[in-house]
This record gives sequence, C-alpha cells and structure tokens, in this order.
Amino acid sequence: MQIVGLLVAILLGLFLFVGRSGAHPRLRGALGAPAGLVASGSAASAWASASASASALAPTSASGSVAPPPPPAPPAPASASPAPSASAPDPIDFAVLGPEGGVPRQPEGAFRSPFANPKFGKAAEVKVGVLINDVRDYDIKQGTFTADFYLSLTSDRPMPDSQLIFTNGKEDSKLVLADKPTFKLFRYVGVFQSPPDLHAYPFDTQQLRIEIEESGAGLDQVRLVPDQGHTNLGIGAEVIGWDMAELAATVTTHSYPDRFDGDDLYYSRYTLRLGIDRYGTNAIFTVYVPAIVIVLISLTGMWITPDHMEVRANAGAPMLAAAVLFHFALIQALPATPYLTRADKLMLAVYVCLLIQMVSTLVFFLVDEDKWDRVFRLGRALVPPFSLAVLAAALLV
Repeated sequence: MQIVGLLVAILLGLFLFVGRSGAHPRLRGALGAPAGLVASGSAASAWASASASASALAPTSASGSVAPPPPPAPPAPASASPAPSASAPDPIDFAVLGPEGGVPRQPEGAFRSPFANPKFGKAAEVKVGVLINDVRDYDIKQGTFTADFYLSLTSDRPMPDSQLIFTNGKEDSKLVLADKPTFKLFRYVGVFQSPPDLHAYPFDTQQLRIEIEESGAGLDQVRLVPDQGHTNLGIGAEVIGWDMAELAATVTTHSYPDRFDGDDLYYSRYTLRLGIDRYGTNAIFTVYVPAIVIVLISLTGMWITPDHMEVRANAGAPMLAAAVLFHFALIQALPATPYLTRADKLMLAVYVCLLIQMVSTLVFFLVDEDKWDRVFRLGRALVPPFSLAVLAAALLV
C-alpha cells in the first residue's frame, strides 16, 4: 500500500506541475488565422468588385467599343528637397584621406566611417514583416532548423540598394516577388541556428531565431522597424513535436568596431523569435515515468524479509544499471551543457534513492542478527517516505 500511495502521489504532482507549465494558448488565438492572409483575401475581393464596377461604367464609343482612357495628368512639380535616389554613388567616394593615409573618413555627417553616406539625406524607416510558411527539421542537438517565409520591406521613402544578410544562418533559395524603391517582397528558404536553452528540460521552451541585418547601409540610411501587424504564422505552419507558444520581433543596433580604425557606423539588426514548447504529456511519459518506475521497483526490496537476504541484496543493483542506461539515453539526445537540466536533477534524485535503499540492505551485514527485525521495520517505515521527499525536491528545484 505504501508503494501504491507513493506512485499515486508522485503522478498527481507531475500532472499538476504540467498543468502549470503547459502549452501557451496565446499564439494560436492571436496568430492561428494570420491577419495578413485575411486582409489579402478581402483586398482581392474589393479589387475585383471595383474592377467590375469600373468596367460597367467605362464610356463606350458609338461602335460599342470601349473608349480609350484620357491622357494622364501632367506630373506635379518637384519639391524643394527631393527624396534621395536609390542609385546614389558609392559612399566611400565621399570619404577623404588624412595626411597619413590609411582609412578614409567622412568629413560630414554623424559618422566618420567611410561606409557612411552623408549625401543620402534622412534615413529611410523600413518596416519589416515576416510571414512564416513552414518550420521543419528542427534538431535540438545541433540547434538548427529550416524555415520557409515571406519577408516584406516597406519604407516611407526610397530605400538604398538592399544587401540583407542572415547573421545566424544562410539562405538556400531566394525568390524576388517585388523590388520597388519603397516596397520589396522576398520569399526565402534557409537553414538557421539557435542554441537551445535546456535548463528546464524536459519542460523547456526553445526560441527559434531568424536574424536579418542590412549590411550595405548603416543607420544613417536605413532604420529597420518591426511590422507587428504583418508578422504572422501561415495557416498550417507548425513544428512537429512542439507547440508554438510565442511569435515576436525586435530590432537592435549592431556595430563592428574591430574591422578597422574609426569604424563607428551602426547597423540595424532585425530578430524574429518563434517560441516553441515541448508537450508536457510527452515529457512525463518519456522522462519522469521511467525514472519513477525504477525507484518504485527498487523499493519493493524493502518488503523482502531478512530471511531472503540474497534476493533483497540483488534488488537494487539491476535498477541502478537501468537508471544509468536510461540517463545515458537521455544525454545522447541532447547537446552537452555546462549546467544541469531538470532531467539531470531528477536522475540525481533517482541515484540518491537507490543509494539509500542499498545502504539500508548493507546495514543488515553490519549489525547482529538479533537486531535484524528491528532494522527491517525501521527501514520499511523510513526509506519510502524519504525517497518520496527526494523525488519531490528534484521536481521543485
């Protein structure tokens, strides 16, 4: 009855724990039906209706054919300060050499780097939107995954020539769908790397990152801004074996001061983070249940009387071997870490429980035979509750 009660208490505690650390519903509620896709469908319908109305109202000639459209209106006069052209000269041509040669410097503007462009004018504010079509081949041991996504760039003024790079991966294919001065749309398929965080394994949340940097133009020409309204998951996008929990985008500034003397130019770096949760039920039945079963089987030796000392002595050794093999299998599926995961702490608790049970058997060989009955009753009363306390501590730490 003690073992049955111990098992029920542990499993109940595990399911309560998973209930608190389960999948997050906010991603599916916010991104299950991507706003970008819905808006595109509505816009297409509206465009079709407008086109039909325009065709119905178009003037016709006497012969019944559609009359040619009127000539376009003359262009408006240019403003006093026109927007800079995207085909501007190379910024390094404006840089000036010092008396000692070396790296040329920009004599004007906010940055002295030769790659700064003081002639560009006001920097273009570029909104970055990403629609993820698919994420596959996630390998937690290598920290790599393959992503298929659309990338949109929308600016308030003409952008310079785009030179986007992925700082944590590489593109396998690139499809240019639009390349206009104020709007660009690409479709990428690439392999990216995000080192996993395994502190909470097997109840861990991983952050899959896609980092994009404009390497050809610094902050004096381009300032990236997350377009949260057009950062979504495509319909049907999923990561097999994981539950999608979060999708967020941020922009930071990055510099390379060690490239050469006086390199003070900063660059915008866009980071898309897709948070994925491991399924709690899967974690319980693949990690916790086997470890607890090992402890419970070894605890059955506590009810073997001293008359069968050989059987009692052999109850712990096979379970110790099973625990070591099980722990080795867990380690093989994960990368090496400089810290203990939650699963490592659980296995340490299992080792402690097995050690206590083996010590309780060893005591019979260290005391007189007339004290065996007392040692047997004392061990059966103390070892199971102490094992439960050790396992509970491993779950909470």
